[in-house]
Amino acid sequence: MTKAIRIHENGGPDVMKWEDVDVGDPGAGEIRVKHSAVGLNFIDVYHRNGLYKLPFPSGIGLEAAGVVEAAGAGVDDLKAGDRVAYGTGPLGAYSQERNMPAGMAVRIPDGVSDETAAAMMLQGMTVEYLLCRTFPVQKGQTILFHAAAGGVGLIACQWAKAIGATVIGTVGNDEKAELAKAHGCDHAIVYTRENFVERVKEITDGEGVPVVYDSIGKDTFMDSLDCLAPCGYMVNFGSASGPPDPVDLGILAPKGSLFVTRPTLMTYCAKRDDLVLSSSRLFEMLSSGKVKIEINQTYPLSEAPQAHTDLEGRKTTGSTIFTV
Repeated sequence: MTKAIRIHENGGPDVMKWEDVDVGDPGAGEIRVKHSAVGLNFIDVYHRNGLYKLPFPSGIGLEAAGVVEAAGAGVDDLKAGDRVAYGTGPLGAYSQERNMPAGMAVRIPDGVSDETAAAMMLQGMTVEYLLCRTFPVQKGQTILFHAAAGGVGLIACQWAKAIGATVIGTVGNDEKAELAKAHGCDHAIVYTRENFVERVKEITDGEGVPVVYDSIGKDTFMDSLDCLAPCGYMVNFGSASGPPDPVDLGILAPKGSLFVTRPTLMTYCAKRDDLVLSSSRLFEMLSSGKVKIEINQTYPLSEAPQAHTDLEGRKTTGSTIFTV
């Protein structure tokens, strides 16, 4: 038997239970992975609180790193002893060991620790598809990225700067503003005391930005539209404050013939080739030194409820991992 966090109902952090589970042998096309580090992401909160529906009982968590203990029939490219990481699930990463499809894991390059891999896969590949595929950011453009001091935000600031973009970020306090600036954010707007629409217009001489990357949702969605230049892209990739209210598509015309999209990492990396492309770009950015991963919080996996409490309370910055 091994241990895992399981949920039997939706609710607050206390619905997560540290339970015994039986893993068994990997099936055809699967590998059994012994985790050494597990990533914490806001999508885990959505699974726990019911924003994203799950069948019960269920595991939780989409991102982890560890060592392959066994490979099932038909698995030729991974073997026992290989170090692997994943960031697109399937659910159940909050566990000491688990079986999973081999096609959803990638080898960890030499020189990258398990802890770094667990902290970067979901967040880093999210940045890759946002900046390189959803709206390909170009050198010289100015972008707005909400939650710039968060795990995705810090990676995005660095990656965008490597491209040659000017980064405007929103943060909750001065400490987070300094952190974002240290990672490439040119203009850190403290939204608790500044109107970010006014500041964006001021910074861009009234033109607005070609793209807003918004993981906050309800609290920022409508104002984010007002930050866009004509034909700009509103990229809503999360709902930390709750889902945005229904939108009358008619408002997009007078606001400048705007585009709105709600992308997910799971769509952009659904195919094996896309997963390999995304992870390879991420590892390249890391090895080049253009992107560094900030692991600012570490919890034992059994203390997942406390980690969720801190994440929802906006007490975390950068990436958070669980030790196993």
